[in-house]
Parts: sequence; C-alpha cells; structure tokens
Amino acid sequence: MGKRLTDDGQPKTDSEWRKVLSDEEYHVLREAGTEPAGTSDLLHIDENGVFECAGCRSDLFHTDQKYKSGTGWPSFWDPIDDDAVVTQRETGLLDRRIEVCCAECGGHLGHVFSDGPEPTGKRYCLNGVALEFTATNGEGATQE
Repeated sequence: MGKRLTDDGQPKTDSEWRKVLSDEEYHVLREAGTEPAGTSDLLHIDENGVFECAGCRSDLFHTDQKYKSGTGWPSFWDPIDDDAVVTQRETGLLDRRIEVCCAECGGHLGHVFSDGPEPTGKRYCLNGVALEFTATNGEGATQE
C-alpha cells in the first residue's frame, strides 16, 4: 500500500486499489463515500502527530491543526501544507459542498466548509477511514 502509481509508473486501476484498501477505505477514498458520524477512532486523538492519506500515506494534516468541531468527523482548520490537498466544487444539482481530495492519489477525504475557527475560518471535515495517524515526538520524528 502507499503509493498511487504502480511499479511501472502507471496510475493504479480500481482493481489495484481494491487489493490495497479495505472495503470501507475503498468506498470513501475511491467512491467518495461518507462514514457514519461519530464512528472514527481519530476523533479522540490529540497527541502530537501527523494524519496521512490512508491510500498513499502522504502527510495531510497535523494534530496542531485539529479541533473538536462537534460534527462527528475529524476536523482541521488547515492542511499541513498548501499542496497536500486539492479542493473542487461538487457537481450536483443541489450540491454546494466543496470536496477535499488528497493531492497525491486523488482519494476523497471529505469536505471543507467556511465555518471553522481562526486563523483560517475553514473546517476540513474529513472521514477518519480516509486517514492514518502517525504519532511523532516533539521534533517531528516518528515514535516507535
């Protein structure tokens, strides 16, 4: 698991993604599904660390950017880097949400709203199943 390209440099096919993702991860990351509110273990993580894409393991968000939004999904006020995620307006007749995807593998992470805390005013409302958490020590190194 962990990369968006095959060994020969081609994008992974749906079949290849199904081999490396659980059914739940595949539904959210590749089919833009949504996990039920309040079900993610990542809601309660507040130790120092990095939230990575469950599909390709790219660093997306840091614990310092996480906050309790009360929505039932892990929420962040900013990504770890401006280039870590991409956003796009969803194309539904009544849909006005902005989708958030991993910039590396294109996996669906959740949505971003403009009702978050300062300093950005944004709420990146994400599916916990689309993320993996890696704890770090105070200097950013992974704890073993």
